[in-house]
Amino acid sequence: MNDELFGELMESLDQALRYSRGEKINARVTTLPAPPAAMPREEIVKLRERFNCSQAIFARLLNVSIKTLQAWEQGLRTPSDAALKLLNIANKHPEALLS
Repeated sequence: MNDELFGELMESLDQALRYSRGEKINARVTTLPAPPAAMPREEIVKLRERFNCSQAIFARLLNVSIKTLQAWEQGLRTPSDAALKLLNIANKHPEALLS
């Protein structure tokens, strides 16, 4: 790493530290929303039942494998953040999955 790049990195770290302390800094700050909360396995089953779908059909709608959906419903695995986002969209706007 060259000296210029190292200097930029140190300046960025200093800005991050000052920002975390609540100090005003001269930098663009982007606040991202928190990742979606985990969805219990029972809620995934209820969501699938609301769609009146078999596991195979619901997995296809979500573009995941049947094995993945079964693992979620059995509590063996938890959906990734991206999958949780899709499940939440399906829950709030079911028409989005069906179009």
